[in-house]
Amino acid sequence: MSEPQVTLDPEHLNGVEEKLRGPLEEQLTSALRAANDKTRHTYSGESVDQVAETLLERTKSGLHHDIADGFNPDAGQLRHVAEQIVADADSDTRDLPRPS
Repeated sequence: MSEPQVTLDPEHLNGVEEKLRGPLEEQLTSALRAANDKTRHTYSGESVDQVAETLLERTKSGLHHDIADGFNPDAGQLRHVAEQIVADADSDTRDLPRPS
């Protein structure tokens, strides 16, 4: 899977946010990717909804609180990232030898 990326909709940004859009997208993307990596490594069978919640919490914890407070990602896109984590983990475990 390709790395998740945050893209802000310019129609929903105020003037200051629009001026800072590039660096803000970079910071949000970095936090989401770190959350994605950590969640992939610690995944142990949670539901997609739980994984999506964990991703959001971990992403926000990697941001300055002012930015985290205003970060409201598209739930469908976040769920897609969570689904990919679950699917990849399921495919990884299918490759493991089964005990006899």
